[in-house]
Amino acid sequence: MSNKARIISQIFAIAIISLFIAGYIGCGKTEYQPPVAQKIAKKLIYHNDTIIDNYYWLRERDSEDVLNYLRAENTYKDSVMKHTEPFQEQLFEEIKSRMKETDLTVPVKRDSFYYYSRTEEGKQYNIYCRKLYSLEAPEEVILDVNRLAEGYDTYYLGSNSISPDHKLLAYTVDTTGREQYTIYAKILETGEILPDTIHATDGKVVWANDSKTLFYTTLDDIERPYKLFRHVLGIKTKNDVLVYHEKDRAFDLYIHKSSDKKYLLMVLEAIGSTEYRFLRADRPTGKFRIFKSRVADVEYEIDHRDNFFYIRTNEEAQNFKLMKTPDNNISVSNWSVLIEHRDSTLLTGFNLFQDYLVLYEKENALRQIRIINFNDNISHYIEFPESIYTVYGTGNHEFDTDVLRVSYSSMITPKTIFDYNMKSREKTLKKQEEIVGGYDKSEYVTERLYAEANDGIKVPITLVYKKGMIENGPAPLYLYGYGSYGFGREPYFSKTRLTLLNRGIVYATGHIRGGNDMGRWWYEDGKYLKKKNTFSDFIACAEHLISEGYTSPEKLIIGGGSAGGLLIGAVVNMRPGLFKAAIAKVPFVDVINTMMDPTIPLTVNEYTEWGNPNEIEYYDYMKSYSPYDNVSAQAYPNMLITAGLYDPRVQYWEPAKWTAKLRATKTDNNIIILKTNMKSGHGGYSGRYDRIRDIAFEYAYILDILEMN
Repeated sequence: MSNKARIISQIFAIAIISLFIAGYIGCGKTEYQPPVAQKIAKKLIYHNDTIIDNYYWLRERDSEDVLNYLRAENTYKDSVMKHTEPFQEQLFEEIKSRMKETDLTVPVKRDSFYYYSRTEEGKQYNIYCRKLYSLEAPEEVILDVNRLAEGYDTYYLGSNSISPDHKLLAYTVDTTGREQYTIYAKILETGEILPDTIHATDGKVVWANDSKTLFYTTLDDIERPYKLFRHVLGIKTKNDVLVYHEKDRAFDLYIHKSSDKKYLLMVLEAIGSTEYRFLRADRPTGKFRIFKSRVADVEYEIDHRDNFFYIRTNEEAQNFKLMKTPDNNISVSNWSVLIEHRDSTLLTGFNLFQDYLVLYEKENALRQIRIINFNDNISHYIEFPESIYTVYGTGNHEFDTDVLRVSYSSMITPKTIFDYNMKSREKTLKKQEEIVGGYDKSEYVTERLYAEANDGIKVPITLVYKKGMIENGPAPLYLYGYGSYGFGREPYFSKTRLTLLNRGIVYATGHIRGGNDMGRWWYEDGKYLKKKNTFSDFIACAEHLISEGYTSPEKLIIGGGSAGGLLIGAVVNMRPGLFKAAIAKVPFVDVINTMMDPTIPLTVNEYTEWGNPNEIEYYDYMKSYSPYDNVSAQAYPNMLITAGLYDPRVQYWEPAKWTAKLRATKTDNNIIILKTNMKSGHGGYSGRYDRIRDIAFEYAYILDILEMN
């Protein structure tokens, strides 16, 4: 199709949009048609298949035709949801009313300073502060993001890194959502911003111990962190020293410090393979040494304490084990096992302190924290009051301390920060998230169910709902899932979710394969040529909730984001009649086209997650479940699909193409909405009030579909 024909077709689509604005248009009730994407066929050859992709033109990011089309989709979205606008505003005010708008975090001690952030009513962003010696001391504001963000639609703060002498602050900023960060350095005593500005970095900054040398990583053409540079303050950035160049496009490059602050640790990481290099943090001009060379399917991480390196590795230990080796002799022959591998327990991570080893474990979709005293080797677990919860260490910057700071919550318990004395085993409550207007957890129920997958595997489901909601037959239910990269879904508290619970909606999380909920094997059993287990597990969760009387297909909403959007796309192709509506946020749905294109960010380094489609076995398998490639002439549920124009993780055209193809192919009259954020990327809005408006829109959609508005 010629460019002229494209423009004519686009003008026609926009003209149609203008007809939508008048009158009442509700989800599932509109008499009008959405915008029609131009069908510009592009022939793509994959192995011996010929694929005609009528919507390939939507990849032309800089085309005014594409931008106008996305704007037309947003206009259609506004018209479909216009009758809910007062309700959206009501939900926004309701959600906001539960938030303590003027608040502060629990201060974290670093040497002689206490660092914290706070918020002020009406302001979108955090204000970062500190106090010297005592919490009663005068406050020093070190960074007010609200001032920095003035004039920007999007403003993400990445690193916020204090120099070891506490005199300087290095911080990084992304103003587009592309996840390309600029580094700034600030003298804290005077507030002066130094001229040492560095662009196109991955957003992470690490100080050497001299408090004048910075290490940072830049991005390549596919936005992969691949070059590590050393910068000395006061030296022109064009003279920065290239420390390391990672040429394998499957590997990302990161840098951080050891817990005892003695070493700089360079991490070269692919999915399923790791390599560390290390350098004394007080000798920043030295050369990084390899700790252990990368090996396919072997992951490890290291930390340092008391002349020893500690190594968490999955080599011959699927659920990981912990080893140690002297720092002056790191050859594998000197490694000794400290914590043995266990079939039932996944070792997810560890923290080192001067006198304590903290192990983070996961068993049966629940996190645990285990403490070992180095002095007497006595081990114990921290006890928690509920049977379903999530917990992790947070803000633990002091190395020589008996205190571990912990963040705890459950589906019914707000986020709770407490200090745990690893010696006395006493907990000290520091703060629990305040729900303005009051909250009584006794009014809610959380429980764990198990669905049986089609291969007999038991899949955990965590539920939360208001008491009495399931006593009178099937209830409206929102089932959420992810199931990729080994990331499990945690049973955490959400004060925004109360808006749904208080209206009688049950919220459920499916702990499906592809995550790590039941151990590392749970992840391995949901990737590569076993990826379909993720989808069948989710369907099994839905069927179980229906068969047990919690809900019905007419009342069941499903949702997922990013790779969880792939999940949603796959299951609506497989079992569309099982769901009333589906929400797919920035969904990875064009699997074949994306994984066949090495110029797209994340493609090459995700061959080890999905498979390499240049190999026929993986190509055929991926094609069999790719949501975009498997859209068929059948009835689909109502759908809300979101995208971010500057999203580097899931390109905006994936949800845009999928939406267009669904509309052109499906046989029903249900409504599909595409909501594109034209000012941001994968994470959506950066401001906290803008994020609440996004949530209010989603909730209005859910409640409108369920006729509960």
